[in-house]
Amino acid sequence: MRNNFQLFIIFLVFLITERLINPDLALATQAHGAPEGIYAHQMAHLIFAFSMGFLIYWQRKRNLVREAGWRFIQYAALFFILWNIDTFVVHLLDEQFNIIQVKRINLWQMQINVITGHRSLNVLYYFTKLDHLLCVPGMLFLYFGLRRLSEEAGQNISENTQP
Repeated sequence: MRNNFQLFIIFLVFLITERLINPDLALATQAHGAPEGIYAHQMAHLIFAFSMGFLIYWQRKRNLVREAGWRFIQYAALFFILWNIDTFVVHLLDEQFNIIQVKRINLWQMQINVITGHRSLNVLYYFTKLDHLLCVPGMLFLYFGLRRLSEEAGQNISENTQP
């Protein structure tokens, strides 16, 4: 049993190391099949962003943001709204408008070409492809918020059960 676990760990480390050293593509935003896949996916981004806006409204209406845990979750919702808008724009540029062409020059360089020739779209596309800068903080705030709420719930239970 122990040898199988060690082999699994070695295999897992090998896979991770191989992917870090020799990635095929490092795309933060993945593509979806056209046309139904991208439309459904875009609608999901809008619904997700709207839901996070509703969550923020609900938290503020009930004054939950006074508690640290709910405040962290509010920050997470804000980052998720920004992330959804960001990825919505990337999908529009990449898959729906088809005006962006990305060419790999070598292992460390890529060239972004806009068919219309507008340089501002190059810059917009470059920065919107960095969507992990919005998604990761959102997930961290969600984790900290849930952890804080869980700790507070545990304290309330222990206080109520003590004689």
